[in-house]
Amino acid sequence: MAAERGLPALPGLEAQRRQVEGEGPEQPGRERPLRAGEKWYLLENHWYKQWRAYVESGDQNSISFPGRINNAELFEDTESYRLKDRLVEHEEYILVPEEVWNKLVSWYGLEHDQPAIERKVVDLSSMQKVEVYLVELYLCQHSDMDNPVTAQFSRMDIIETVLKEARRQFSVPVEAETRLWVKNSDGSCERLRNLQMTVLDACLSSGQVVVMETRSKDGTWPSSRPHIMKNSLEEEELYQGQPGVCGLTNLGNTCFMNSALQCLSNVPPLTEYFLNNRYLDELNFSNPLGMKGEIAEAYADLIKQQWSGHHRSIVPRMFKTKVGHFASQFLGYQQHDSQELLSFLLDGLHEDLNRVKKKEYIELKDAAGRPDEEVAEEAWRNHKRRNHSIIVDIFHGLFKSTLVCPECGKVSVTFDPFCYLSAPLPISKDRVMEVFFVSMEPSKKPEQHRLIVPKAGKVLDLCHTLSKHTGVPAERMMVADVFSHRFYKIYQMEESLSCILDRDDIFIYEVSVSTLEDPATADAVVLPVYLRERTQGRDYSNTYYGVVLFGHPLLVSVPRDQLSWDSLYQLLLHRLSRYVTRPDSEEEDDPSEDDEEEDLYNKRPNGLSEGEDDDEEETTAEGSTSQEPSSEAEENPSDASVGEEAAGVEGRPSPSPAPQQTPSSSPSPPTANQAKRKCCQKRRKLLFTLQAVNSNGTSDRMAAQDEGSTVSFNSQPYIAMDWDSNMRKRYYDEAEAEGYIKHECMDVTPRKNPVKLQECLELFTTVETLEEENPWYCPTCKKHQLATKKLDLWSLPEILIIHLKRFSYTKFSREKLDTLVEFPVQDLDFSDFILKPQKDKDPTLYKYDLIAVSNHYGGLRDGHYTTFARNKDSGTWFYFDDSSVSAVSKVQIESKAAYVLFYQRQDKIRPPLLLAVPTSAAGARDQDGGGGSCCEPHPREQASRDFMDVD
Repeated sequence: MAAERGLPALPGLEAQRRQVEGEGPEQPGRERPLRAGEKWYLLENHWYKQWRAYVESGDQNSISFPGRINNAELFEDTESYRLKDRLVEHEEYILVPEEVWNKLVSWYGLEHDQPAIERKVVDLSSMQKVEVYLVELYLCQHSDMDNPVTAQFSRMDIIETVLKEARRQFSVPVEAETRLWVKNSDGSCERLRNLQMTVLDACLSSGQVVVMETRSKDGTWPSSRPHIMKNSLEEEELYQGQPGVCGLTNLGNTCFMNSALQCLSNVPPLTEYFLNNRYLDELNFSNPLGMKGEIAEAYADLIKQQWSGHHRSIVPRMFKTKVGHFASQFLGYQQHDSQELLSFLLDGLHEDLNRVKKKEYIELKDAAGRPDEEVAEEAWRNHKRRNHSIIVDIFHGLFKSTLVCPECGKVSVTFDPFCYLSAPLPISKDRVMEVFFVSMEPSKKPEQHRLIVPKAGKVLDLCHTLSKHTGVPAERMMVADVFSHRFYKIYQMEESLSCILDRDDIFIYEVSVSTLEDPATADAVVLPVYLRERTQGRDYSNTYYGVVLFGHPLLVSVPRDQLSWDSLYQLLLHRLSRYVTRPDSEEEDDPSEDDEEEDLYNKRPNGLSEGEDDDEEETTAEGSTSQEPSSEAEENPSDASVGEEAAGVEGRPSPSPAPQQTPSSSPSPPTANQAKRKCCQKRRKLLFTLQAVNSNGTSDRMAAQDEGSTVSFNSQPYIAMDWDSNMRKRYYDEAEAEGYIKHECMDVTPRKNPVKLQECLELFTTVETLEEENPWYCPTCKKHQLATKKLDLWSLPEILIIHLKRFSYTKFSREKLDTLVEFPVQDLDFSDFILKPQKDKDPTLYKYDLIAVSNHYGGLRDGHYTTFARNKDSGTWFYFDDSSVSAVSKVQIESKAAYVLFYQRQDKIRPPLLLAVPTSAAGARDQDGGGGSCCEPHPREQASRDFMDVD
C-alpha cells in the first residue's frame, strides 16, 4: 500500500505503534516527559485516530491507511497558515516530540506546501509546557511606524531573534546598526537592551508593537534628537570632517567631563572596540556592580557621533544624565575633577562589559616566601577570574606592594592590579608670602616684602624672616589680616602659617613692646585703631548719622603713663603726620570768639573738657554723656581680645570691597557740656574725634573717662578716629595714605625649577611609613603597626594613565601645585622601573608614546579643563577646548597645566593613515554651547609653550 502511494516501505505496524506510542523507558514515544527548550509538533487529531486504527488493524493493506499527514483543519486558511484560535488538545490535535514527528513524516509524508507546526517547550513557573500559541508581534521601523508587519515568536526565543527577523523583513544592510524598542499601551517606548533575554523574560505579549531604529550616518539615533529640524539633520549628515575631530558642548561647568571624554575618545583600541560594535556581544546586564549596560551604551553613542565625521561639535547631555543617574556626586552643574570622572567611567565601563557573568569567591593566599613570579601570576589569574573586560585588557597593570613590620620585621608581599598611576609631585617645604611692613616711624611708608617661609611654620617664623629685611626684632612685630579697612584677624605668634591664605592681605606692624611678654605687665598698650568718616543721615530731627570705614587700620603702641584721651589724640596725630596735615594757626583760632569763653569752658587742646564737677556728667570724646557699658558690650565680651577674629566678617568674597556704612544709634539730648564743646569747637578745630568701638569698627562702645581724662576700656581696646567729611577732604591726603614702597626683595621672583616625569615616578616607588589613620595589621605581632610600604611596578598595560597629583592636601596646607612637569611626547622608557624579569629584549615593550593630556587651569576652587589629543587616524595633535577644536604642534603640549597623561605602548601603536585634515574641522565651535563662569576658555593664539601657562 505504501509503495503504491510513492512512500518508502514502512516498518511493521506493531513497530510503528511502539515507536510512536512508546513502550517502556527505553522507547518512551510521545508519552515521554517534556524538557524545556525542545521542539514538539502539532498533529491533527482526526489523522492521528485514523493512523491508530490503521496500525491496530494489523493489515498493512487496510483501507484505513491514513495517507499523508494533513493538518489543514488546524489552520484558518491555506495562505497564511495561521493557527485557529482556541484549539483543544486531544480533541483537535495532539502533541508529539520531534523524533516521533520526523518518523511519521518519513513514513507517510506531509501534504504539499503545508508547514510543520513546530512549537517549543517553555518553563513557566517551574512547569514545562508546550506553547501552542506563539507571541505575535507587530514589527515596524522608526521611520515608518504606520506600516507594521506581523511575526510570531516563541516565548523562549531571544530578543536577538526578533531583531534578526525585523532586519530581514525590512531588508536592513548588514553594516547598519539597529536597536529595538517596545511600545507600551500608554504610547511610551522602552528599550529592549538585553538581546540575550527571552521573549518571555522581556514580558512581550501578542499584539505589542516592536519598533526597530537604525543609527544615522552621523552616529546619532533618530529618537535621541526629535527636536532637530529635518533640514538641520540633512546639514549634519552632509558635513564631512575628520573623524574624531569633534568638540563637546559645555553644558555648564562640564569642562571636566569633556576633557576626560576627549582623552578616552583618542585611546585607539578602546575607540575601535566601540566603533566595530564588539561591545554589543559583551554587554553585562546582570552585573550587580554595573549600570545595566547603560553607561557603556551611552558612551558608545558618544563615540560613534564623535567619529562619524558628520559633527563639528555635539551636545553630551544624554551621557551627562546617565552619569548623574548612577553617580549622584556628578548631578547638577558643579565643577568636578576630570580624574575623578575618568576613574568612575573606567570602572563603570569595566563592570558593564565584564565578561564574567557570575563572580566566584577567591581566597587570597599569602606569598609565604614563594617566588615573585609565581605569586604575581597567581594574583593576575585570580583578578581575571572575576574581572575580564576590554578595560582590563587595555588599562590594567600590576603593582608589587611590600610591607615591613617595624617591630618584628615581618615582610608581606602582595600583587595588586591598578588602572592608573597617581604620581606625586615633589612638594617644596617652603612657601612664598607677600606682606606689608608698617614701621613705627611716621615718615616711612609701608613696605612690601616677598618672604620665603616654611609651610609648616608659625607666625613667629614669618616675623623672624621679615626681621632679617628690616632689622626690627621679631618679638616687636604684630601680624594682622586686613580686610575691608578693618582687622579681620590679629594673629598670635604661635599660630600656624597654614591659617594664612595666599590671597589674604597681611600687614605686619612694628610695636614698641615685646609680643612675647605678658600684656598686663608691659609698659605700653597696643591699640587697634580704625579710621571712620561720619556721614549725615536723614530723619526728622537731622541728628541721625552713620560711619564709613576708610584707609588702613593701625596698631599703635601707647605708653601706659600716656593713656589719656589728650595724649592719644596727639599720638595719633603724630602717627598720621605723613599724610595728615595739621591746621595752621589762622585755621585753629577763630577771632569771632573772645578769650573769656576759652577760660570759661577750660578746653583741653584736643577739645575734651577737663576738671568738671563730680555732680556733672562726664562727656565722652563724642560729646555724649558717659553711661554704663552698653548691653551690646556685655553680650560680646570676646571683643576684648585683640587676638581673636573679628565677628561678623565671615566668608569674605574678596579683598577690599566697597566700604560698609553702618548707622549708629541716635545720641542723647544735648547737655550743657555738649553746648560748651560746640562753642569751643568754634575756637579750635578738631581733625577727628575718638570713639571706643567693637572689633568690626561698626558700632560704638561707651568708654568711661575718669576726671583726669584717663582712657579706661570696659570691654575691649578698639579705637575709632571719626572724621568729619570736610575735615577729611581738607587735611587727609588719600594718595599719600595709600602709598607704599617695594623692598628690593620684590624684584626677585622665586623660580620653581621644572621636574621630570621620571622624578615623579621615583617618588611613587619611594619607601613610606603608613599614617596613623591607616595602620597595617601584622599577623605576627597580632596588632596594627605603622609599617613601611613600598610600591613597585611589576607589569604595565597597553594604555598607561599617569595622574599627576597637583592638588595637595596636608594637615598644614591645601594648594594646587603649578610645577612644570617635563614629560616626553615619545620614548617614555619604563625599563628601569619594571621589576618583572625581562625575558623579551624587545625595547618597544617598555617604551611609551604620549596620546592625550587632560589640562587644568586655575586654582583649588575653580578652573577650566581642556585636552590635547593625538588623532589615531592622522597622527595630528589637536587641542579640545569644549566645543572648540584646533590643530596644534607637539611643542605646545607640555605646560604647567598638564594633569592626566595618557601613554600607549609603542609595540601597539598603529601607523597613522596620513589623512588630510579638513579646514572646516579646525577652530570649530558649537553655537549652542555655553559654560559656567569658571569655565571660560582661555585664548590660545600663540605657538610657544608658554601660551598655555596661567601664571
